[in-house]
Amino acid sequence: MQLYPATAIESLEFNKVAELLLHKCRTDAARERVQNIRFHVRLEHMQKELLQVNEFKNVLQTGDHFPNDFTRNVHRELKLLQISGGVLSGEQLLQFNQLAHNMRDILLWFKKNNGLFPSLEAISERINYEKKISELISSVIDETGMVRDTASKDLMYIRSELGKVRHAARRTFDTILRKLGKAGYLADISESFFNGRRTAAVLAEYKRIVKGILHGESDTQKTVFIEPEETIDLNNEIFSLERSEQREIHRILVQATKDLSEYGPLLESYYHISGIYDYIRAKAQLAVDMNANMPRLSPHAVIQLVKAYHPLLLLRNKQSGKTTIPLNIALDRNKRILIISGPNAGGKTVSMKTVGLLQLMVQAGLLIPADENSEVGVFRQLMVQIGDTQSIEHELSTYSAHLQDMKYFMDFANGKTLFFIDELGSGSDPNLGGAFAEAIVEDLASKNALGIITTHYLNLKVMAGKVKGIFNGAMAFDEEKLEPLYQLTIGKPGSSYTFAIAQRSGLPPAVIERARQLTQVEHFKLDKMLLQTEQQSVRLGDKEKELDRLLKINEQLKKNYETLTDKEKLKQQHDLLNLQNKIKKEELDYLRDTERKFKQIIQDWKKADNKQDVIVAAENVLFRKKQVQTNAAAAKKADKNYELTGGKPEIGNFVRNKINHQVGILSEIRDKKAIVKIGNLPFTVNLEEWVVVRRKEAKK
Repeated sequence: MQLYPATAIESLEFNKVAELLLHKCRTDAARERVQNIRFHVRLEHMQKELLQVNEFKNVLQTGDHFPNDFTRNVHRELKLLQISGGVLSGEQLLQFNQLAHNMRDILLWFKKNNGLFPSLEAISERINYEKKISELISSVIDETGMVRDTASKDLMYIRSELGKVRHAARRTFDTILRKLGKAGYLADISESFFNGRRTAAVLAEYKRIVKGILHGESDTQKTVFIEPEETIDLNNEIFSLERSEQREIHRILVQATKDLSEYGPLLESYYHISGIYDYIRAKAQLAVDMNANMPRLSPHAVIQLVKAYHPLLLLRNKQSGKTTIPLNIALDRNKRILIISGPNAGGKTVSMKTVGLLQLMVQAGLLIPADENSEVGVFRQLMVQIGDTQSIEHELSTYSAHLQDMKYFMDFANGKTLFFIDELGSGSDPNLGGAFAEAIVEDLASKNALGIITTHYLNLKVMAGKVKGIFNGAMAFDEEKLEPLYQLTIGKPGSSYTFAIAQRSGLPPAVIERARQLTQVEHFKLDKMLLQTEQQSVRLGDKEKELDRLLKINEQLKKNYETLTDKEKLKQQHDLLNLQNKIKKEELDYLRDTERKFKQIIQDWKKADNKQDVIVAAENVLFRKKQVQTNAAAAKKADKNYELTGGKPEIGNFVRNKINHQVGILSEIRDKKAIVKIGNLPFTVNLEEWVVVRRKEAKK
């Protein structure tokens, strides 16, 4: 991506975001990537990096541990592997062993997660863990980086002999020390070491009595340090064995380095990949801090930000417990240039910087603090003109430097350009500056460039209705409290609130009235109209918020009502089933009782002389007198209120049961079955048992 000017990154404060990212890195390799960060202009590169960061963010949020724990810088050690005759120390070999184990753990982690993080896994998909690296290093050094006794037979022999001689020298020296102590020759400290040789601390007046080599004396010259002659040969032998040990260790390390150099390219790949993963981890941690998401990507030059935040402002407000107002903005081929107007310190520049900074972050492979439904395209050029551009070196005034930047914009802008201009035309005569500003905007619009311009010029505010692709935006302002609301409203220009702010600031009314008189009538009327329109928009916005709140409450009440309705329906169905089960149980009991009575009647018939008594008993069983009476009463009631009409039953007809004479409404027909509603209860019945009736008209 081409950036103009060279300070564009600082103007949009991307350098501060990079500084935050730098503090998240644990390795020098990752820090180097941050310092040389690139802004991609190819969609596939942007998408690849954003997907990697998004997957790592998911890992962090789930609490899983990605095992990239190697943080040492082994760049110098990798160079040594390429040099013939180079030698690595035991500690350096241990670092390569840790690097190999780090790559092993990463590959095992991906295998365990079985394709859940494809973008991260693709980074190391062509890398294999070579266990011979660890075997080679572990056979030479231990877990502390010391060369093992078993690294060679010669080293094992040397260290064995060295141990024996040291033990003999220590035992001999301790014997001599006890003798000198008993004789009263020793000083308070009793012993010391000079050049690696153990010496006795003897009082100066006895130095000629103690035989041995004098190695030195104390600052006060009251104590001398003598190596007893009994240990001289033993110490010489220790010194000789130690040199043999160092030579053998050096030979072993040279050979180990030579053997390991075969895997130098693979170890370099391990180091390179661990640095990439640390870089991605740092970006993911920064994304978690600012609650960032991955937007949708477009190959076209478009921007659609939904609930977007300036990352630095968001983090600062989060620390201080303040609320940050989100930004909603869209730039595309139909709406290419946004003119933002409004009062000073109202957030115009912050809104503009938010768009530019988030665009740079996306093209650098960083997630942005915006809703995931946001959409961001690809731009090949980004041009910025923010702040004072006065150049002492080139003897340019602010306005001259401003025009020089505008010349560059107009010379090189195209459909893949995103530009930002703060206070276009400022620094010159208002009328002439406004005219030049209008001409510049028209030229940029004709080149299909996308951008944002902040201004106080009224002629730029009215361009939205005249030039295709230009539209207005205003920063909301509370005139009563004289406070900016830091909220961008798209679709209308904003007032500068010049007179309102002056009046609230306590300027004398006479001065304010004189300023009104000096102001052009048309200019004042337009600014007043913009002020009234904006205040009305703020009030409408408040009403919309209240309406949204009431709609949410209404929606919740609706859900609660539906829940209660469902519960009531379930209760009615439950009661109906209980009633039906009760009726079926009573019918079953009645049938069993009838069966038992019939068996008794048959036996009585066979035995009885008077058959009439048996017949009466049978009639009582078959036609229960109470039921007969009930049915007769029901029939009488039905005849009083309803009359037979006959005909084919239809839904909605009154129908009457042929047996018990109950009347209900036919609500559903299912072949030979039907649903009849008696009162509030529906019953499934045989349709042939019911006849159509109608309600009799009441007598006058």
